[in-house]
This record gives sequence, C-alpha cells and structure tokens, in this order.
Amino acid sequence: MTLLSCRYNPGMSWASSPGTRRSMQSNRRRDTSPEVAVRRILHREGMRYRVDYAPLGGRRRADIVFTRQHIAVFIDGCFWHGCPAHATLPSTNIGYWIPKLQRNIVRDRETDAMLREAGWIALRFWEHEAAEEVARRIRTELECSRRQ
Repeated sequence: MTLLSCRYNPGMSWASSPGTRRSMQSNRRRDTSPEVAVRRILHREGMRYRVDYAPLGGRRRADIVFTRQHIAVFIDGCFWHGCPAHATLPSTNIGYWIPKLQRNIVRDRETDAMLREAGWIALRFWEHEAAEEVARRIRTELECSRRQ
C-alpha cells in the first residue's frame, strides 16, 4: 500500500502509532498558547494587528502581522523549528521526521529572506520565551519603525 492510498483510507494512517496520530491531530497551526499570550499583551496595550496572515500573499503565513509597519512576527515551536535549546528528535520514523524538520528550518530562513527583500522586518521568537519579553521586543521594533 502506498502513502497516497493511505491518505484516502480512513482506516490507514501515516503515523507510527495511534498515540502519535492523536498527538499530531491536536497540534494547532494558529492560536497556540504562546501566540495567544503575546497577542493578549499587545492588544491590551492598544496595538492592532492581523493574525495568521500571509504578508507577501501565498502560503507563508506569520503569526502576528503589523501591515502598516511591515513587521511579521513568528512564534516558533521548539520541536517544529529546531530550537537549539529545546529541540528533540523523534525516536520513531526518523527517516520521515529528520528531513521534514530540516525543511522547516530552511523554509524559515527563506521566508525571512523573502520578507527582507520585500522591505519587511521578520521577528522570530521561540515558544518558550516569556510573553512579556516578546511583547516588549515587538513594541520596541514598532516604535523604531514609526520613527523612520
């Protein structure tokens, strides 16, 4: 059976175990706890922004985007984006996971470069960083961009 046929067969899964499948299905693309914590602080301080928005169009989306100031904020998960302090490697199906996680890191760098070339500022934070500190750094960048 090929991967393609598993995709359309509800009884089959690409996951290595039922527990892995449940875990993967529960991962959110947006509105993660770290994102929401930062957004609450920014909103409380009167800042307005777009959520889960593609600043350059297409499929590459930022978690928080300030369209007027051309600032895109990414709050990256340690596992998914290769945090040097907290990234872990999967113990099963590593032939799938290692290349996937490496592609995520390469795509992040490409996205940052594309944004820079288009005149945007890309701010990246790790999920484990304190929401107050992330919000402070975003606020500082917004203040600097308003002065220019």
